[in-house]
Amino acid sequence: MMENGGAFGCLFRRKPVDAARQKPATQQLARKLSLFDLTAIGVGATIGAGVYILVGTVAREHTGPSLTISFFIGGIAAALSAFCYAELACRCPSAGSAYHYSYVCIGEGVAWLIGWALILEYTLGGAAVARGVTPNLASFFGGVDKLPSILARQTIFGILVDPGAAILVIIITALLCTGIKESSLAQAIITTINISALGFIILAGAYLGCKTGWSGYEVSSGYFSFGVNGLLAGSATVFFSYIGFDIVASTAEEVKNPQRDMPLGIGIALSICAILYMLVSAVIVGLVPYHALDPDTPISSAFAGYGMEWAVYIITAGAVTALCASLIGAIIPQPRILMAMARDGLLPSFFSDISKHTQVPVKGTIATGIFIAILAFVMDVSQLAGMVSVGTLLSFTVVALSILILRYVPPDELHYLPSDQQSNVGQHLDALGTDMAERPLLQKDIAQDKLRKRKTAAWSITMVCCGTLVVVAAISTEGLSSILCFILSGIGGMVVICCLTLLHSIDQVDTKERLTKSGGFMCPFVPFLPVACCLINTYLLVNIGAETWIRVLIWLAVGVIIYIFYGRGHSLLLDDVRRPTTRTVDDHADTTLS
Repeated sequence: MMENGGAFGCLFRRKPVDAARQKPATQQLARKLSLFDLTAIGVGATIGAGVYILVGTVAREHTGPSLTISFFIGGIAAALSAFCYAELACRCPSAGSAYHYSYVCIGEGVAWLIGWALILEYTLGGAAVARGVTPNLASFFGGVDKLPSILARQTIFGILVDPGAAILVIIITALLCTGIKESSLAQAIITTINISALGFIILAGAYLGCKTGWSGYEVSSGYFSFGVNGLLAGSATVFFSYIGFDIVASTAEEVKNPQRDMPLGIGIALSICAILYMLVSAVIVGLVPYHALDPDTPISSAFAGYGMEWAVYIITAGAVTALCASLIGAIIPQPRILMAMARDGLLPSFFSDISKHTQVPVKGTIATGIFIAILAFVMDVSQLAGMVSVGTLLSFTVVALSILILRYVPPDELHYLPSDQQSNVGQHLDALGTDMAERPLLQKDIAQDKLRKRKTAAWSITMVCCGTLVVVAAISTEGLSSILCFILSGIGGMVVICCLTLLHSIDQVDTKERLTKSGGFMCPFVPFLPVACCLINTYLLVNIGAETWIRVLIWLAVGVIIYIFYGRGHSLLLDDVRRPTTRTVDDHADTTLS
């Protein structure tokens, strides 16, 4: 651990030069979001048009009739990350999501890389979603060739442009500039239409299935047609259909009661998505044998096979609204992450400006919308879709590590938060300092014992990360002999188990008491749940293609260059932007982030 740094020190961080200076006051976002708004944002951002295609491809290639079980396992895996996000959203209810959490817990350098990766994720994700609207709209007009010229794709100078996608992005950007409450209302309306379409699929499909005897489940290969390996491969694929609940965390600064509503919003949104996914998949694979499903239009073709060709219009309406909701979900978090990074001095202050009228980062929203619109207009980003997954998995992994750090190795100093949480934290620290001052004879022993436990926990967390990498690398490396794979997996597994046991033996009583008193959500089964989360995310990261990783590393390298030549020199960490907590006689900080 480094002095004045995060739990493991801050990569690229300089020591503050003026301990007396504090971070200037920043404009605040409007606290207008309720639990219903958060749920609408989360469900809308998560349920994209992919579910209308995913059930066909995954069932045909991986799971067979057991697709529902894969969706269940994928939902459980996503829930592990959701638990971690829920606690951090309570403890740090500020814009920035995973960027802000890693800034507080790990350090500025890692936070910058996470923020930079999230910018890539939301930009490419938004552009890909926008490009998917035009083909779906064509179904309403009777084909691509019958689309109005202003919406149809055209070739200009050898480039296939999509004006419809750009127009949609501009419309949604204008909507988001009107205010967060108006945006959440629009998201709720669009999401309701999408859920209604899924409800039709479930009810009408269940009726047809009961009437015809569920022929899809009467296959010779049985329910688990591809075995356990196929089931798990399908779970890894459908896991990405749950991505979107993390967008709820980016709106934490705009929630009326974040400590109560953030965990509920994340949990309810994820639960609704999981239930809908499982019901839709159970119906579709029951109506049509998995090997007969159309990989491009599985749901529409399933209903058409029963003489319900008209159902394609309802299904297409659901797909279009799902794309619009996903696009809103892709644009909402990015200006807030840019704003958080600008507040910390890593980006120009242009991005931190908040409109006095709408109380949203209008400049950042417009800049985000223009860039996504241009990208969607001129470029088919489908080949770059894998890069979106890297940003998500990196943020999930860092959030899980942040839980371990806050529980066992909390930072020595407290970041100034841009929300009214500062006053509550300050009162708690003052009370803690008074309590310690009344027992001066115990201060030195307490400080030494705390420092020893912190070092032990820090090394344990580090070794858990190393062991996880060894296990995942051994399992995922092709061409590795079975004996060597077994040995490496065994060594890595033993390291993880031993360090987990050691972490579990370290007392968390003080942390639990502070969280309970503050009324916030506490992630259960720590340290086991966050480590399981890291293991799953790391496995998925390692198994992403090498070509995708090369592209991501190039993007991250560009980010490092920008950080070195701009962010590092303008960072507010050059001033004293952290608040020292109560110190013992050995000048060790008594830490808390509650």
